[in-house]
Amino acid sequence: MSDRSSARAARAANPDYKILVVDDEPDLERLIRQRMRRHIRSGRYGFEFAGNGIEALEKLVELPDIDIVLSDINMPKMDGLTLLQQIPEVNSDIRSVIVSAYGDMENIRTAMNRGAFDFVTKPIDFADLQVTIDRTLRHLDEWRAALASRDKLVALQNELDVATKIQQSILPDTFPHVDGCEIFGCMEAARNVGGDFFDVIRLDRGCLGLAVADVSDKGVPAALFMMSSRTLLKGAAVGVGDPALVLAEVNDLLNETNDAAMFVTVFYGVYDPSTRVLTFSNGGHNPPLVVHADGSSEELELTGGIALGAVPHFEYGQASVQLQPGDLVVFFTDGVTEAINLANEEFGLETLQALFEDGEARSAREAAEMILQAVREFAGEAPQFDDLTCMTLRVADE
Repeated sequence: MSDRSSARAARAANPDYKILVVDDEPDLERLIRQRMRRHIRSGRYGFEFAGNGIEALEKLVELPDIDIVLSDINMPKMDGLTLLQQIPEVNSDIRSVIVSAYGDMENIRTAMNRGAFDFVTKPIDFADLQVTIDRTLRHLDEWRAALASRDKLVALQNELDVATKIQQSILPDTFPHVDGCEIFGCMEAARNVGGDFFDVIRLDRGCLGLAVADVSDKGVPAALFMMSSRTLLKGAAVGVGDPALVLAEVNDLLNETNDAAMFVTVFYGVYDPSTRVLTFSNGGHNPPLVVHADGSSEELELTGGIALGAVPHFEYGQASVQLQPGDLVVFFTDGVTEAINLANEEFGLETLQALFEDGEARSAREAAEMILQAVREFAGEAPQFDDLTCMTLRVADE
């Protein structure tokens, strides 16, 4: 064996992360080893396999260094939901990702309530699985760093810094490659932990779920409420469909266990690249800005919604807009338009619109980064009191 082959074999034998796949499908192990072979050879991932929950628990006892359990729900002897309840008793430091049938909202919600960090749907999209695994590992790394640092924390600011990293770890850092459009999002946290989040969710028929949200209040409670809201929103987006029904579902779930009386403003839309139609519902959030190719712009209409978590059983409205080639949709939180400079002046919507009046064609990423840079320059030395969150959708030119 050559030195290079020996080194590769050594890396594969001692991977950075170990993932236990639990599924009774006999062909899944071969498929995963084939589709993930580059990561296996590089030593990034190592995979173990079990056919049901009982075998999985035996593996977890035998291999205490498992990082992620990727489990199907429907299996013989012990199903995935039962397994989720058992995992913390073996190792509370493991993160679980559930594999569910598309639209199985009841089981997805049960899995989340039992501690699942995320989920993917069948048939498995390996690109989506890769993003989900990487996001889960980022969160796990930050969690472990927080645990390792907790005895060394001597000030509240250190605690907030750790919480900020955990918050950032669940935000998308890769975006779907879809014909006819491009998407980019970014967030700059304020010095204290906040509650902004954005997400891009792959849906049926090639559609994309687009969400941007802002939790009331700041600090660690807001960050925790943000994480719960994001998980519920993703589950409802996959299981419910229409944006208005998605917000209604999440609103009811948040109201069930909202002892802290917190709420979250949410804009959620479904974009169909084949028709260039964006269907949306607004739960008390800043309406996005649609910038046209000539530099003109206008806000999307409001749909009569209120913040989620405030009033149970609220009926949300819904609307649609036909986007045109070259259009850019800017989703943002109020940290952008309400940024303050040393003269106590607000950045404002008009300043945001003025950034695009030159009609220059910009990619989704260029537009989002330009906005945040403009806000930073406007604020100057004034302290940042709110998170800056921006997500952009650009429709391709014909």
